[in-house]
Amino acid sequence: MARDARDEARRRLSALAPDPTAQWAPARSLERDAALLGRLLTAAANHQQTGGRAADVTSDDLGAALSLFEDMRHQLDRLESQVVIEARRRDMDWRQIAQHQGLNSQQAASQRYQRLMTRLEEIRQGVR
Repeated sequence: MARDARDEARRRLSALAPDPTAQWAPARSLERDAALLGRLLTAAANHQQTGGRAADVTSDDLGAALSLFEDMRHQLDRLESQVVIEARRRDMDWRQIAQHQGLNSQQAASQRYQRLMTRLEEIRQGVR
């Protein structure tokens, strides 16, 4: 998906509600963790740009950041699957869904959804 299309998607979705993360915990969790990762990367860049005069990012800090990604992927999987379910509920076909996901075929979109559901079920059962 082109950058302009992503910007347009963000604009459209922003118009739906004043604060879409206020009431939905998975979105709020993603927002918080992404902001923390941004702070880590900003601190690392500041340390390099100031020749070491800014706070240094330690290996423990980097490890803490890396530990956030698995949960973020899980939350993204949940969000994506719920949006696909809503799209199907509103009569979008797999071809349309594939187009919006940047996929080449309706089969690819359907398979992606099936993989998402399998991963989420494995997480729920403690297999992953």
